[in-house]
Amino acid sequence: MQYRKFGNLGFECSVFGIGCMRLPIKQNPDGTRNHENIDEAEAIRMIRYAIDHGVNYIDTAYGYHGGNSERLVAKALKDGYREKVKLATKLPVWLTKSYEDFDRLLNEQLAKLETDHVDFYLLHSLHKESWEKVRDMGVLNFLDKAVESGRIRYPGFSFHDELPVFKDILNSYDWKMCQIQLNILDGKIQAGVEGLKYAGSKGIPVVIMEPLKGGKLASATRDIVDIWNQAETKRTPVEWAFRWLYNFPEIAVILSGVSTMEQARDNLRIFDHAAPNCMPQEELDLVSRVKAAYDSKIRVGCTGCEYCMPCPNNVSIPEIFGLYNESSLFGNAEGCRNRYQKLVTNGKDASKCVECGNCESACPQSIRIIEKLKEAREALSVEK
Repeated sequence: MQYRKFGNLGFECSVFGIGCMRLPIKQNPDGTRNHENIDEAEAIRMIRYAIDHGVNYIDTAYGYHGGNSERLVAKALKDGYREKVKLATKLPVWLTKSYEDFDRLLNEQLAKLETDHVDFYLLHSLHKESWEKVRDMGVLNFLDKAVESGRIRYPGFSFHDELPVFKDILNSYDWKMCQIQLNILDGKIQAGVEGLKYAGSKGIPVVIMEPLKGGKLASATRDIVDIWNQAETKRTPVEWAFRWLYNFPEIAVILSGVSTMEQARDNLRIFDHAAPNCMPQEELDLVSRVKAAYDSKIRVGCTGCEYCMPCPNNVSIPEIFGLYNESSLFGNAEGCRNRYQKLVTNGKDASKCVECGNCESACPQSIRIIEKLKEAREALSVEK
C-alpha cells in the first residue's frame, strides 16, 4: 500500500480509502435487493481485510445505506480496528434547521459509530444554497466548538457545485481537508482539476470521490477498451482510471466504494503502485484520446446545473438527459430505459413537455431542450 502525507497534519493516509456507500447487500427471497439491508458479515470481513492490508482511511456518512452504514462501520472497527484508521463521516446539512441540529446530529453519529470522536467531520455535499444556509446558521462556530470538545479532530467539507463556489467555500474557513468528485470524464466539471490544484496550492488535502463515476468507467465499451489497449503496458479500465488520479500529487486519498471482496483485493493490488507523477506523456495522451472518445458519444451537452428546473409541467429534464447520455456513453441502454420507465410512471418523462420554452431561455448551455427531449424520449422509451 502506498501512503501520502495528509497536508501538514503530521500523519500519512493510504492512497486507497474505503468508501462505505456501496457495501455488500443481502438478496431478498424474491431476488430483489434492498440498499438498506447490508450483508454485515461480508462487509465487516471486507473492511477488516482492507485494513489488515494497509488501508487506514474509512469514509461513511449519516445517510449511506439508509442510515445503516455508520452502524456497520462501528461493528467493523471493533476489536482494535478503530485505532488503526482515520475515520470520516459527514453532517447531513439538508437535515439542519437550527444551530442546535448541528450538535444533535453529531452526537447521534458518534453514538451510532460507537466512538467518542471522528477524525474528519465533513459538511456533506455542499452547494451554494446549502453552504450559505449553514454558514448563516453558525456552522463554522459549531465546528470550532466541536474541535475544542474533542468530538471531531479535523473539519472539512464535500462538494457538488461549480468552481467559483468551491473557491469561495475553501477561502471561508481554516479547513483541514476537502472532498471533491473527480475522474477522467469530470476534469472540468464541479471543482475539477483546477479546483484540485487550487486546494493543493493552499496546502489543503483533497480526498477524491466517484473515481469510477459510480462504477461506470469499469464497464467500458469495446471501442474504449481498444484505445486503452494501445498502451505498451496493458491495464484494465479500472487501473487506468485510478492511475490517472493518483498521478496528481495534490490528491491525498482516493475513495473506492467496494461492494465485493474481489473488488477490495483488486484495488489493493492497484494501489500498491499509486505513486504521484507516474504517468509519462504518452499515457496522458492516451487518457486524452479516451476522454475524446467518450465525449463523442455525448448526446446532450447538459452539465446538470438545473437552471432549467423546476419545469412547470414536472418534466425531470436533467435526469432525462443524464439517462440519454449514459445509454450512449456506457452501452447501458436497457438499464437506462428501465430507469426512464420509472419517470414515465411518476409523470416526469419527456412526453409531459408542452414546449413552453421556459427551460431553453434559462439554459446557460443554450441547449435546444425541446428538440433534445424528443430525441431522448425516442431513444429511451420501452415501446417505440
